[in-house]
Amino acid sequence: MNRIKIIASCLLVSITVFQGNAQQKLKLQYDKPSTNWNEALPLGNGRLGAMVFGNPQKEELQLNEETVWAGEPGNNVPKNVYSNIEEIRKLLFAGRNKEAQDLANKTFPRQAPKDLNYGMPYQTVGSLWIEFSGHENYTDYKRDLDIEKAVSSVSYKANGITYKREFFASFSDNVIIVKLTADKKKSISFSLSATSPQIVSNFKTQDGKLFFEGTTGDTDNKTGKVKFVGEAACTLKGGKLIAATDKLTINDADEVIIRISIATNFKNYKDLSVNPTEKASAILAKASKKSYADSYQNHVAAYQKYFNSVSLFLGDSPQSNKTTDVRIKEFANSYDPQLVGLYFQFGRYLLISSSQPGNQPANLQGIWNHKLNPAWDSKYTVNINTEMNYWPAEITNLSEMHQPLFSMLKDLAETGKESASEMYHARGWNMHHNTDLWRMTGVVDGGFYGLWPMGGAWLTQHLWQHYLYTGDKAFLKEYYPVLKGAAQFYLDVLQEELEHKWLVVAPSMSPENTYESSVGVSAGTTMDNQLVFDVFNNIINASKILETDKVFADSVAVALKRLPPMQVGQYSQLQEWLHDLDKPNDHHRHISHLYGLFPSGQISPFRTPQLIEAAKNTLISRGDVSTGWSMGWKVNWWARLLDGNRAFKLIKDQLSPAPLESKGESGGTYPNLFDAHPPFQIDGNFGCTAGITDMLLQSYDGAIYLLPALPDDFKSGKVSGLKARGGFEVGMEWEKGKLKQLTIKSALGGNCRLRLASDVKLASEFKLAEAKGENTNPFYKVESIKEPLISGKAALKGYTLPETKLYDFNTVAGKTYVFKAK
Repeated sequence: MNRIKIIASCLLVSITVFQGNAQQKLKLQYDKPSTNWNEALPLGNGRLGAMVFGNPQKEELQLNEETVWAGEPGNNVPKNVYSNIEEIRKLLFAGRNKEAQDLANKTFPRQAPKDLNYGMPYQTVGSLWIEFSGHENYTDYKRDLDIEKAVSSVSYKANGITYKREFFASFSDNVIIVKLTADKKKSISFSLSATSPQIVSNFKTQDGKLFFEGTTGDTDNKTGKVKFVGEAACTLKGGKLIAATDKLTINDADEVIIRISIATNFKNYKDLSVNPTEKASAILAKASKKSYADSYQNHVAAYQKYFNSVSLFLGDSPQSNKTTDVRIKEFANSYDPQLVGLYFQFGRYLLISSSQPGNQPANLQGIWNHKLNPAWDSKYTVNINTEMNYWPAEITNLSEMHQPLFSMLKDLAETGKESASEMYHARGWNMHHNTDLWRMTGVVDGGFYGLWPMGGAWLTQHLWQHYLYTGDKAFLKEYYPVLKGAAQFYLDVLQEELEHKWLVVAPSMSPENTYESSVGVSAGTTMDNQLVFDVFNNIINASKILETDKVFADSVAVALKRLPPMQVGQYSQLQEWLHDLDKPNDHHRHISHLYGLFPSGQISPFRTPQLIEAAKNTLISRGDVSTGWSMGWKVNWWARLLDGNRAFKLIKDQLSPAPLESKGESGGTYPNLFDAHPPFQIDGNFGCTAGITDMLLQSYDGAIYLLPALPDDFKSGKVSGLKARGGFEVGMEWEKGKLKQLTIKSALGGNCRLRLASDVKLASEFKLAEAKGENTNPFYKVESIKEPLISGKAALKGYTLPETKLYDFNTVAGKTYVFKAK
């Protein structure tokens, strides 16, 4: 009997150790406190954010609330600029490009005029400090972030006592919770205080709680009017709480739970009527009624509802036992596939933590920012960055996280009517390359960077893609006016260029790049043409699906036929501009004209091999190393080019260590896995998560392409929960680079078309038939585009297609289909 107990005990220990190691695979781990913000660990529940530093003697929780922005309601649309826009058009069509740029700069100066603004900065609330006397000397230090549970912890030994801290931003209780414990009773003594860099701020104690409050700052011609209130309350097991003027002191406690509630007066982008004190107090009172165990359990369950929808295993190595900062430093020269899996899931963790339904969308830094004037104001930059934030949403089974972006689009479709009408004398709505909490839609940062009226065109693609993945017809009907308003704007602003009589957007630009010295303003850039192509096709298809607006859709179809084709230039490159003006030594971070390759699907290896070759030549010419977000985009491009090894090379470039205080365009990753532009921008994290997904699964080209860009380093692995267009959920296992098992779950039913490597044969009780003709599934309609216009005398080498085959099988909604390789 004793022997049986011993064996059972050993088995239990073995299982426990195995489970512990398994959990560590989804942890960021460190053996020292953070001394820099880019080493601290992020927590968030969509609305509240915290960066945890983990210092034993003086813990800092740097705090954010998603609506703490400078300024006040109001748009930034300039008056009386239409005549100048008309003149800029004339200059461009006359080839007087420098004069056009000069007039653009004069009309929209680099610094905001006194009666306008160029957007408000997202700002920090401040920091909460937990200070322990006598903890400066410590051993056995450990710090981690468990992204499987969205919980961070710190443990160490001081004065012979082991202390532990647990932190989480509760998804269920809407507060930040901290638990302090020790392995010896009456050992927890500390002070609790708060600070804020806000000019208008105040700190006090009342009824045994710590209060911190403030008002956001003035910027340009706007007065800071967002008021925030924070409350921190302590629940003690043993010990005593003493309240001073602006500090709480706890002595000799066995255990302490700290709950932090923050609220603002923000109701919506035009209404600041909420009472922040009442809101913060109500949230805290409700959360305080629950035990820590219940709050912890409810939080983890609410988070895992989203996070557990996808699992990924790419292999493992001894590197995964090292601390995360060391793994980043050694990644370039070490086999560490598990770090790629961790980085993939970290992107999903960040999206869940910064973009919850009913809240604000993730901004340039998600929700994590410790400054009053962060880089680029931490706004919504929509000439790539905001869109990149949401690339993982549908494909990694986080469709709900997309909702805040959709909600913002409804707001922008209202505020954007002002910029469309006032600036362009057009119907519908538009915006330029930035917006903020107040949903501004005018030009930002002057006539060089800001005269790009395409932000709405790109953002509305997310509405259409959501429909393709979910088949939600009610959603499409709800957002049809937003899609239509964008199409109306471009119908009205398209101009006939003189040479080919094509319809083009003018003035505009290819984001942030130039074709002459200091000249970027232009007509008919390739990206603009691609964006309008998608806007027009989306509204035509939506009109058919909803059986509405046929006359309007017909007028759009007429204009669609007059858009310029994509062009191949003298260097066998995909042209960036209407004319062949590309420079072969251009290494600019923006490669906007490859939008047609990704995220759009206008360029395809199987449908447009000439354009694929031209896009590849452009990508090679621009080089690999760049800013973090740019390298994240390049991962996706190389995946679309079906070159998994080159995509993985970009991931290696991205996962190189970034200096903590670096600036410029070096890219890389900080010790806390944050993407470095530098400085920190969250889009690079999201871009790489999307890129890793696209290496494993693509569904934009009329079929579900399995393992299209698998690199040599991912020889064996498995994934579950990835989403494909048409409501399909896909799981795969592969060995030695070959598909071993496939699971398809159909949410909507209908035909499922698979693209497989030609040497893969699948066996199942379900019948696979070799595909013929166009996919009958309506979510896989592939838009035809005009043949490319190849200018100059450059010859294309031709693109070598992989050998694949297409198979069809019919699915029933709600049913799962399993296939195994023969």
